[in-house]
Order: sequence, then C-alpha cells, then structure tokens
Amino acid sequence: MDVRRAVQEPREIDASGLPMEHAQAVILNELRALTEREEPFAAVLRMPAPPEGRTPPASGDVPSAADRVRTLKSIRPGLAEFCRGLAFVAPADIPAERAAAIHSGEQLWGCPTTATQDVTAAHAWAEARIRA
Repeated sequence: MDVRRAVQEPREIDASGLPMEHAQAVILNELRALTEREEPFAAVLRMPAPPEGRTPPASGDVPSAADRVRTLKSIRPGLAEFCRGLAFVAPADIPAERAAAIHSGEQLWGCPTTATQDVTAAHAWAEARIRA
C-alpha cells in the first residue's frame, strides 16, 4: 500500500435550495470545518438561483452580512493554506455582485476559484486542482 496520504475527492457543498443568506452561512461553516481538518482539499459549491421578486429579510437564525464577512476573514488563512480550489456552480443569471465575489479568487477567498453552470465540469476542475 502506498504510504503517501490518499488524494481526497472534492467535497461538494450543496446549498442550491437555500435562501442566499442561509446558503452563504452554510458554505462558510462547511469551509471552516474543512480548514480545521488541516488537510488539502478542493470543494464544489452548488449555489442557489437568484430569488424571483423581492427577497424577504433573513430570519434571526441566519448570520448577518457583517458576521459572514468576519467568518470569511477568520477562515481565509486556512483557505490559503489548505484549499486547492473552490468551484462554484451557479446559474447564469446571478446578480453582478455575487458574480464578482465568485470570480474574485484569491483576493477574497485566499485560493483559486472558478465558476460554471455545469456540475461535472466543476468536479473535473476541482479534481485537477487537488492533484496539481
């Protein structure tokens, strides 16, 4: 048996059916857990479609935008060290600010990112990043 650490498969975090604020919190919590393992990883993040019409305010159990920013800042060092890449799977019609955040890569996330509408392509990219 090979004594090297086995290469892990990309972790898929499916937040596609959640309201955006809740999806962001779930993704950040999952990324925190992955960084705390202190092992290299890549993740496929399935994002929700934009809501139709006005978005109702987030419920009290969802962290505020400021809390989510603080969480991202706190986990960024771990992402920079252990994350080999984040592949976002998002619909084409996402708002411009969400698209900018997804494509900001290492500036925001601390690791390489890509975005696609194709789950299979996202997994292929993430697998290639793990093996690189």
